[in-house]
Amino acid sequence: MRRLSLVFVALTLVGCDALRDAFSPRPEIGARANDQTLSVERLAEWAGTGKQVPLDPLAFSRLAHVWVDYALFAQALAAGQDLRDSATMTAAMWPLISQLKWERFHDRLTARDANLSTRQVDSAYQAGQVRLFQHILFQVAPNAPPATGARKRGQGGQLLSPPRPGGGGGALFARLAAQYSDDVGSKAQGGSLGVTGRGQYVQAFEDAAWQLPPGGVSDVVKSPFGYHIIRRPPLAEVRDSFRAGLADQAVLRGDSLYVDSLTLKRRIEPVGRAPDLVRAAVQDLDAARSSNRVLVKYRGGAFRVRDLVRWLAALDPSVVQALPRATDEQVNQFLKAIVQRQLLLEQADSAKVTLTAEDWQLLRAQHDSAIAILGSVLNLTPEMLRDSATTPEGRLRFAMPRVTDYMDRVVHGRARFFPVPPFLSETLRARARWSVDEAGVRRALERAQQMRAAADSLRGGAETPQMTPAPGPAPIDTTSGRRPR
Repeated sequence: MRRLSLVFVALTLVGCDALRDAFSPRPEIGARANDQTLSVERLAEWAGTGKQVPLDPLAFSRLAHVWVDYALFAQALAAGQDLRDSATMTAAMWPLISQLKWERFHDRLTARDANLSTRQVDSAYQAGQVRLFQHILFQVAPNAPPATGARKRGQGGQLLSPPRPGGGGGALFARLAAQYSDDVGSKAQGGSLGVTGRGQYVQAFEDAAWQLPPGGVSDVVKSPFGYHIIRRPPLAEVRDSFRAGLADQAVLRGDSLYVDSLTLKRRIEPVGRAPDLVRAAVQDLDAARSSNRVLVKYRGGAFRVRDLVRWLAALDPSVVQALPRATDEQVNQFLKAIVQRQLLLEQADSAKVTLTAEDWQLLRAQHDSAIAILGSVLNLTPEMLRDSATTPEGRLRFAMPRVTDYMDRVVHGRARFFPVPPFLSETLRARARWSVDEAGVRRALERAQQMRAAADSLRGGAETPQMTPAPGPAPIDTTSGRRPR
């Protein structure tokens, strides 16, 4: 009886995973894609015989998911599926479609504000609530010696000697700005700073600029940036650019008001633990894809972890990399912005916003390019498959070794990694049976560790620095043995 108790304690100490493995057959399959399998031994060899893949479970799981993506892509080609059809393109290009749809909805919202009459432009200029200025900057660094500041001020004074630069009109001032100004951002536009309201410039510049009448030119004005000569062009010279600036101001003001009102009306508010949940999700995107944890509540719905993961796949990868280091306030603001965009897209759908013919041409070109690149890296095209065999089974036997060969070359650094785009991956997986076996992944990790240890012993224990694997996070739900929904 005492001996049985000791065995029980030992089993408790090794943990649930080891206990489960002890009473189950040793796994030999790391992943499945329909009827094709990735063996544990193959997965272990990819990592164990090279140094491109770190020896950790997450890296091995990601590698298995990359194999699933490419296996499903190759199988679709072998089965004769047209991956360039409209339905596949629409699903795969969701991020760009969403962006274009928002732009068209935005155009509709702002068209009225941007269409200003001549009378409105003239009235706005006369009112003076917003103004347009030109300037010539003689830049002086904060730590520059007094002699440098005096020399720069003298250069400004020379330009103000008769005839003053404003006396020849805007054309003369623009030429002088292009020749002498140290403000790279404005000199190419004749020194123009665009249409702005009060409070946009440093105080010394602001005080001098807003005293100028139309056509007026300031004396040399000192600011923290150096010395300026400022001019306020008369309306006749700048009516078109002033109109464009007013339209931009109206659009920006309208955007801000519209989004703010949306936030208030829908009561968009992140939950208390939202930043921690976001950081945890970013660290393990695979597990987060099926999480129903609420991040943001709003009137009429909620934004969950799984929704965030889908959006992250549509954003620049740098966003994902930055989130773990962001403050709680930054994460909450990011979540609000994402929820706002999602609600705006829902409004665009309700308003029946459609894309233009040019939009669809762009989508078609980008989707076709991605399909062509994937076929190129696998050295696999529909034409090659048709010539390789007369039956689907024969074409599949031709296609799958191409996947294995490409993966071999990637993990050994002999080929550049080009991932299957996330939303194309999601589309392919929704049509297939696939799984990643976590027990098989653990077994592959054990075998790879043994392989590396043996290889290191033959080299006398020399270590080679590990590299971050090229494959990114798995594109969709990692639940083994279940078809994604």
